[in-house]
Amino acid sequence: MSSSAEVQYSPRAIRLARWRRASGKLWKEFAKQKGGVVGLIGLGIFIILAIFGPMLVSENATSVVEATGERMAPPGDGYIFGTDDRGRSVAELTILGTRVTLIIGMAAAFLGMIIGTTVGIISGHFEGKISWVLMRIAEWFMNLPTLVLAVVLVVIMGRGMLVMVIAIGVTSWAGTARVVRAQTRAVEGRPYMERAKALGAGHGHQMVRHVLPNVMPLVLASTIMAVAGAILTESTLAFLGLYDPASVSWGRMLNQAWSAGAMTAQAWWYILAPGLMILLVVLCFTLAGRALETALNPRLRK
Repeated sequence: MSSSAEVQYSPRAIRLARWRRASGKLWKEFAKQKGGVVGLIGLGIFIILAIFGPMLVSENATSVVEATGERMAPPGDGYIFGTDDRGRSVAELTILGTRVTLIIGMAAAFLGMIIGTTVGIISGHFEGKISWVLMRIAEWFMNLPTLVLAVVLVVIMGRGMLVMVIAIGVTSWAGTARVVRAQTRAVEGRPYMERAKALGAGHGHQMVRHVLPNVMPLVLASTIMAVAGAILTESTLAFLGLYDPASVSWGRMLNQAWSAGAMTAQAWWYILAPGLMILLVVLCFTLAGRALETALNPRLRK
């Protein structure tokens, strides 16, 4: 037999072919959801803006000393969204805030996904005291007010991007753990798991090679939905003044607008730009997450 035939029918090639076939089928189902496609396009625009945004603004966009605009001037005279209370362009600040907000939201959701998936798989695979203890911890986190707990963590650990990511991620994993545990219990009852146990596969092999690949699509959909919640939490914490004042984020901009009396001065443009961006990015993540969940779940498609 030729070497090409050996490569063609190798276990790795078979797994790759199955993965491609499953991915193609998933994309076809996802593409049927018009809202999901719109959300995906919107996310692509936000990601591009986060990557190349700093190249689109001036070098002194955040400088208070070199600001040339009038204080809270309305849109016009070269300022699309007017100026802030220090004469800086609101549009440029909003573009710069895209990267910070997306990084914190996505990193926090990723951290919550790792913790929730790990806890969910372990508690679903093992029975008895281990599962009971892990689920009680998850229920404890679910019953606590997420925002209040995040505020306490930020106050204790200090302000900063890393602290914000940890505070949001540590407080938002419980829901993922419950969903993953239920899916793990369903996978554990399948015939190939019984065969793996009969052949002497250890607990680590069972969880990594058999359970994890089967729960990953569900975890992916849950993570995309979690990013929207993480961005809202970050914006709320920053609006409450619990983020680094030297950094620019949409929530921090809303905090500055409120502190400067933008509402009293009727400077609607100062509030509209960051608020609208938060609304749009959360909507895009929600649409994409719902569409992916529908593509993965035949019951929702019906």
